[in-house]
Amino acid sequence: MKLRELGTHERELGFVPTRSVRWLDPPELARTAAKAAMAKVFADYGDKREVQAVLPGGAVQLPRTGPGVWLDYTADTGDGFAPTFTVATALAQRELQIERADGPDLVLPRGDVLVLGGDEVYPAASARAYENRTIGPYRAAFARPAALPTQTQADAPTLLAVPGNHDWYDGLTSFLRVFARGARIGGWQTVQTRSYFAARLAPGWWIVGLDSQLSEYIDGPQLDYFHAELSAHLAPGDGVIVCAASPAWVHTATESPDGFNQLHFFERTVIRTRPVAGASDGSTEPTGAEVRLWLSGDLHHYSRYAQQVGEAGAHDPRSVQAITCGLGGAYLAQTHDLPDSLDLPPAQSRMWTKDVPGMPMRRRGPTYPDQDLSRRLFRRVANPLRKTWLGWRNGQFLIGMGWLQLVLISTLAWILDLVSPGQGIVSILRTPPGEAARVLGILLVAILAVVLTHAVVARLWRAPGLVASFGAAVLIAAACVVLWVLIVIIPRMPAVPTLALSVVVGWWLGAFVGTFAFGLFLVTQRTGTVASWRMSAQSLDTCKGFLRMTIDEAGDLTVYPLVIDEPRRSWDLEQTPDGLRPTLFGGLPGIRLLEEPIVIAQKGFPRS
Repeated sequence: MKLRELGTHERELGFVPTRSVRWLDPPELARTAAKAAMAKVFADYGDKREVQAVLPGGAVQLPRTGPGVWLDYTADTGDGFAPTFTVATALAQRELQIERADGPDLVLPRGDVLVLGGDEVYPAASARAYENRTIGPYRAAFARPAALPTQTQADAPTLLAVPGNHDWYDGLTSFLRVFARGARIGGWQTVQTRSYFAARLAPGWWIVGLDSQLSEYIDGPQLDYFHAELSAHLAPGDGVIVCAASPAWVHTATESPDGFNQLHFFERTVIRTRPVAGASDGSTEPTGAEVRLWLSGDLHHYSRYAQQVGEAGAHDPRSVQAITCGLGGAYLAQTHDLPDSLDLPPAQSRMWTKDVPGMPMRRRGPTYPDQDLSRRLFRRVANPLRKTWLGWRNGQFLIGMGWLQLVLISTLAWILDLVSPGQGIVSILRTPPGEAARVLGILLVAILAVVLTHAVVARLWRAPGLVASFGAAVLIAAACVVLWVLIVIIPRMPAVPTLALSVVVGWWLGAFVGTFAFGLFLVTQRTGTVASWRMSAQSLDTCKGFLRMTIDEAGDLTVYPLVIDEPRRSWDLEQTPDGLRPTLFGGLPGIRLLEEPIVIAQKGFPRS
């Protein structure tokens, strides 16, 4: 059955299976923007991290640790039911058969720990959104151990979660209720008591989850927690896995050279050094530990950066790795504009003078989607022949654009009436096409001149709003085209039928041409929030996956990047002791190894 039919079983399922968010539908865009603004107010005046010091502390105690422990990681879950449920079902399997391009297939056991790396729900956190988009699908994918006679309570894997910006859109209220109260989510057991955590995975290995709270500073109670539960217990040679809410290493090249400052501060003051016990002068001592793996989602793709030592391009287990794996269910993001190299922190960063020179990082291995596919995909937002076109994917945007274009067309007609006073809108529709083209062409040149002037001013005085003015110019140009087409095609009739026909035809033409023009405008953008709409507007649910990791007897961490090219979009229903639950029609899709397993040694290169 398809999604709509599955949704009719809401009462039996206990949740509502939802489609992927239509990010550019005006109501959705407005609600999300309002939530984001409110979250910023919460962050400034009601930071829940500050009050979490009263909650139970202590490092997270995992039921199973030591060599042979398995760890799963995914991020950006809780969007459309199809991709979220497909990934959750794969994570829930006791064993997975993994296709391998070179060599025999692999059989990998389920993770003893599942880490959700941020943005556990879309578009904004709420109790209902978590239930419908995350808890419901994960509970259905993995029945409670007590309901299955072949399992025992001890078999229940642990679930840990890091909050992302979308989890913060209700001030973190729902996140804490879902993940910090010891509740079960299907067969997974939540154990953390705060929005951040530290846990020992094996001798010499720790995992840490940070709450970066909309990329703000790390709060005092959180730092105190990590000093007490992590820094004080680190030994020389220990390796640490840090789960962050966003890939700050990439942001140093795409947004700001200071993007990595928060993580660098945490690494320098919590992991590599610690306060000297009993000292009152604030002195510190080295721990001998270091970050061996940075993990993040937020960008909905897979990419990997590795520490570069010397000129060799071969993989060295001693290199620090930084992996983005935001493939848990949210819309697919592009990869073709990722930087090839980074320095952490970069020389332009304010942190650079406070530590050794930046660590050079180079992008290694494949991206997912690969860069050629990424280039093809992002252009489809402007292609009406594709089902992922901006207008088809966001129906309310198409409708809203029709009304906006009708207003712009009326305004342009009024401007033409100023040029030839007294004509009125009906007479304007009877203007010779050549004369109308001349006047509208002059108007377009004037608009272009304004945009270019604005560009010069923005460059000289850093004036804001250039992208917005360019977008407005594109929409006005589209309205000019529609008005000229109306002048050409509207037949000569009495005034009332002429006006009525022009409104109807103008609305439909405006909706299509305006949306098409806005799609072209999106394709021209390279950076910033508007540029991200090129992919989010398409709500692509392909190319999903997660990381599966293990620590061996030698103390090495091995990372298996696993991907699912197409999620299942049809389901069956089966009766279980806990009630009705959906299953994937046709079973699990093929799961393959994206690149050869990445081995990370417990100890890295000596620091200079």
